Order: sequence, then C-alpha cells, then structure tokens
Amino acid sequence: MTHPFLNTAIEAAHKAGDLLMKYRDRVDSIPVERKARGDYASEIDRACEATIRNELQRRYGDHAIVGEEDGRSGDSDHVWLIDPIDGTSNYLRGIPHYAISIALVVKGRVEHGVVYDPTRDELFAASRGQGATLNNRRIRVSGRAQLSGAILGAAFPFRQRRLMPAYSAMFDALFEQAEDVRRAGAASLDLAYVACGRLDGYWELALKPWDVAAGALLVQEAGGVVMDIAGGDRWLQSGHILAAPFKLITPMRRAIEPHLTDGIRARLAGETERS
Repeated sequence: MTHPFLNTAIEAAHKAGDLLMKYRDRVDSIPVERKARGDYASEIDRACEATIRNELQRRYGDHAIVGEEDGRSGDSDHVWLIDPIDGTSNYLRGIPHYAISIALVVKGRVEHGVVYDPTRDELFAASRGQGATLNNRRIRVSGRAQLSGAILGAAFPFRQRRLMPAYSAMFDALFEQAEDVRRAGAASLDLAYVACGRLDGYWELALKPWDVAAGALLVQEAGGVVMDIAGGDRWLQSGHILAAPFKLITPMRRAIEPHLTDGIRARLAGETERS
C-alpha cells in the first residue's frame, strides 16, 4: 500500500503528463522564454507546474512548494520540489526524453519521490524505507562492481559553464575506464535509469534540488548509494551528485577526486563557490 503523499504525487504527475502529451505535436506554437544559455521555460512548463501545484495544494494546503518556474510558496517542514519538465529542450525539439519530477522533503530529508516519463508511460516511484518501483514493479540497481563494462550517465553543467574544465577532466578519467557514457538531457531520468539498472552510475555538477531529489531517492530505495562528488552528504544542497551501486561508487569517486577544484570543494563545504 502506497503512502497518501506518494499517491498524490503520482496523480499530479499523471495530470501534468497528460498535458505534455496533448501539446507535444504543437510545440512550434508554444511561447518560449530563454532564461539563460541552454536553459528554457515554455508556457507548457508553467502550465504543468500550475497543474501539479493545484493538485498538491488541494490535498495539502499547509505544505510548502518549491517549483522550478514559480519559486517557493508557503512555509513548512514539508516541502514539495517540482520540476514540471525535466528536459524542456528535448521536449521543445521533439526529442522523446523528458520527465516530470516531484519529491517531498520532510525536515530536510527526501521522503517520497516520483519521476514520470509520459512518452513511454513509465512511472518511477519511491517512499523512504519502502523500496522503489517502475510501473508498480520493484526495481534494483545493477550489480556492476567495476568501471570496466559500466555504462554511465552524465550531463554537462550548462548552468555553470565555468565548471567545464573540471568536469571535462572528470569525464576523461571516467570515460577512460568505463564502457561508455550517455548524455541524454534529463537528470531525473538518468537517476531513475540508475535505479532500475539501465545505467550503472551517474554524476553531475551544479544541479538544482528539483532536478535530483526524486531520482536520488529512487536510487537509494533501489539499493544504490547517493553522495556528493567529494563523498559527503551535501548532494541536495550543492547539486554536485554521484549515484551508483555500492561496489561501483568507490571507483567512480577515485576517478573524480583528483579533479575537484577549490571552488567545488568550497561549495561542498557550504561556502560560496569560488571560480
């Protein structure tokens, strides 16, 4: 039996997914705002977020909500994190790889999460201590123990391109040892794919809480490990995240460690990140 909070997130994700599918063949007519280089918001992003917010507020009006498009509303120990379209660029270009991500954080800890891919009608869901599922079937991370043979997920830090030199060095170190690397453009789905074993591991820099909260819980509940790239627990605050099965997390960390800059370490320590 799923938790009422999780059921609400699932219903909200399905409603937003229906809206995405309704307009996917008419994206050329959708007004789009360029927030930054490589970062876009469309009227559909805002409509999907409004749909999700309405569903959450209808059930839990005393909870706070933080959405990518409309910021924060409310003040509570229960905080919903919403990414209405993770992979907006893919959606606007007709690339069928994007998702809706909804997570509930209670007193700073992610307790429930949903990642919904409406194109494939795949719903990934998890509640802390209850395991992770894909369309109601239990999922597990892969049994990969070594980087050789591993397929990793990645995404370039387009919001903070000054991190590219460090990221490129990490990429080179991991790519040299792994079987291959995939860059698909939706962090929540990359993490969901780690959770179900399609990808063996994932790392990224400078993500937002709504990008990773639900997907990270999926990985944890599927038997994997999530940490920041220095091996700590500030992945939600810093956006510098690493996720993999237990036996693979150490070799990934070893490959990344030599390329952590002072600025990255400062962010992981909770300081203002230096260039």
